[in-house]
Amino acid sequence: MAAITICASLLALLLQPFQVRAVRVLEGYWDRWLLTAGLAGALARVQRWRWQTLRKRAERTVHGDTARRAQADARRRLAARPPLEVLLPTALGNALRAGELSAGERYGLTTLTSWPRLYFQISDRMAEILRSTRDALDSAVNLCWAFLVLVPTGGAALYDESAGWWWCSIASALAGVAYKGAITAAQTYSGLMHIAYDLHRFDLLTALHHRLPPDSDTEEETFYRLSELLAGTGSVDLPYDHGPSRWAGGSETSDEAR
Repeated sequence: MAAITICASLLALLLQPFQVRAVRVLEGYWDRWLLTAGLAGALARVQRWRWQTLRKRAERTVHGDTARRAQADARRRLAARPPLEVLLPTALGNALRAGELSAGERYGLTTLTSWPRLYFQISDRMAEILRSTRDALDSAVNLCWAFLVLVPTGGAALYDESAGWWWCSIASALAGVAYKGAITAAQTYSGLMHIAYDLHRFDLLTALHHRLPPDSDTEEETFYRLSELLAGTGSVDLPYDHGPSRWAGGSETSDEAR
């Protein structure tokens, strides 16, 4: 038992750098591999069919309290999914992509390029909640992988003992429960990403010493240009605003510094 515990701990340390890869595989990024590209396409078609079914339920005319509750649930589930044309093969991938493609885009920011920078501007309370939710997601993914590995391992160990095959069924069921938990954590994380942009998108401009937009139209244009700048897609000229209390070319200091 001591040897198993030590080996398991060492294995966990060795696999820690591959945590992002473990999540991305369960998200459904399989097109780069020839053997899984066909499966990815088939599962993506299933996801699109589910998306269209939910949309029909959300848009149809209903009568009665039960039907209205079912329609409200369909609208909630549809809102937690990305648009039809960018659906991934798995529910976990779509739960995370919903946040990656809409959290900052509502304001003109590209989430994938701006999120690493905005994350350092969020409050300590939100950072703690985000870390906790991400840890829950990673833990659920790790448990899912662990139970998935137990299925073929148990099958190989018990191939000639049919009375013990129920262990494999339990491992499969636990892997499904862990995967469902990962989906729930991913949906929570995506929702927190939306909140982070709602509260701290202007802090990103302040940290980069750019002017704050006076209205929503100017805001969208400013964030769109900032996204191009962060992505390095072109030469974008955004005016700086260092403020009266900051160094401006090394010639001014704040009153407190004086």
